[in-house]
Amino acid sequence: MNNIPKIKVGIVAVSRDCFPESLAVNRRKALVKAYADKYDAADIYECPVCIVESEIHMVQALEDIKAAGCNALCVYLGNFGPEISETLLAKHFDGPKMFVAAAEESQADLMDGRGDAYCGMLNASYNLKLRNVGAYIPEYPVGDAEDCADMIHEFLPIARAVDGLSNLKIISFGPRPLNFLACNAPIKQLYNLGVEIEENSELDLFESFNKHAGDARIPEVVADMEKDLGEGNKKPEILEKLAQYELTLLDWVEAHKGYRKYVAIAGKCWPAFQTQFGFVPCYVNSRLTGRGIPVSCEVDIYGVLSEFIGTCVSEDAVTLLDINNSVPKDMYEESIKGKFDYTHKDTFMGFHCGNTCTAKLTKGEMKYQKIMARSLPIEVTNGTLEGDIIPGDITFYRIQSTADNKLRAYVAQGKVLPVATRSFGGIGVFAIKEMGRFYRHVLIEKNYPHHGAVAFGHYGKALFEVFKYIGVPMEDINYNQPASLPYPTENPFK
Repeated sequence: MNNIPKIKVGIVAVSRDCFPESLAVNRRKALVKAYADKYDAADIYECPVCIVESEIHMVQALEDIKAAGCNALCVYLGNFGPEISETLLAKHFDGPKMFVAAAEESQADLMDGRGDAYCGMLNASYNLKLRNVGAYIPEYPVGDAEDCADMIHEFLPIARAVDGLSNLKIISFGPRPLNFLACNAPIKQLYNLGVEIEENSELDLFESFNKHAGDARIPEVVADMEKDLGEGNKKPEILEKLAQYELTLLDWVEAHKGYRKYVAIAGKCWPAFQTQFGFVPCYVNSRLTGRGIPVSCEVDIYGVLSEFIGTCVSEDAVTLLDINNSVPKDMYEESIKGKFDYTHKDTFMGFHCGNTCTAKLTKGEMKYQKIMARSLPIEVTNGTLEGDIIPGDITFYRIQSTADNKLRAYVAQGKVLPVATRSFGGIGVFAIKEMGRFYRHVLIEKNYPHHGAVAFGHYGKALFEVFKYIGVPMEDINYNQPASLPYPTENPFK
């Protein structure tokens, strides 16, 4: 994953001047040791220049962690802490930040060794709000050295996503296809999130593609595709064009990323793409996404934004799927009922034409796009990657701007079941607890489009915190609520 940040957290201990400074010093040292003993010490940097007790100390600490290359901050309340200086530090640090507090160590040292950081965290949170400073505060932000080390480690995926968004450019090609309003959304919220967007015509892309004809690098890319596909290389005649297209996208990224560090692509794939380019781009999209450069289908800008967030959080390939079709009752009865703890309404099939990378398929095969081939010659629909998605834990999620320019998001954890789909495309049988209710009272009720991002693992905790941090209103971060917790629109007499 070369297209996401590497986080280095600067740990700055703070102290109220009426408390012994040694409390904060010793507790900081213990925290740093605990982290290094359990995790990668390169993730953190211990600010040694001072314990922050004043605004002058704040400036010294800020300059030190910047010089050390820190792109995230942990303000560590070794004791009660100076509410002004510590929150000014967060205000002036340009990057994701978190606050944690030291717990008391022993009943034998509650006279001169008591730090009261439990109390100080309350004042810190109050002052952060006064200054309109966003910061991550863990669910229970007070702990001993080992506890706080775990909290910092849990902060890393959140920090990667927040830092990544502030350095992201989304490159799109073409308007959304005709009769495809589902993924239409105002882009103003991208700017509010700190994301840049460059919108291009697919004609510009087509011109660049034609200029890449005969590119000397094509054979090398074809060879890599052959290696990636293995026995699944069922359409070898199309690989040269696909390699030409992949080089076109990668060169465009390098020429157009500008001052941004990270890039995601919202691409066009129909209705004219296949007839003009002579193939469908699904496999190329899957390859780039597998390397950490998400590419969404159908110019789904907020879909690729979601994918990028998931890539940062998971440090792994993600995919974008249609929340597509119900599981037939006979498939449920034969392959799911009694074998897995899911009702029929908990299940559905997630599908897309072929943008899921080979590493996330049980057996990927290069084929033609069956839906498009119903009305077009098969040879111009080659280029899709088909196969059942690997079984295992998943997180289904999305961030979206509404038609009236408000951010909302959802997160739901579940599984891909080891059930043969007997269908086409990149597809899997998904199971999410209470999916039927979630489908009706979140996805439908909140007007989400049919595209959902999929991270391969359970990342709901981190994604939820990312959405909170970047400003999605709490009432608009939805999840699959248990049966005991009705949705506001749910009929109580059902």
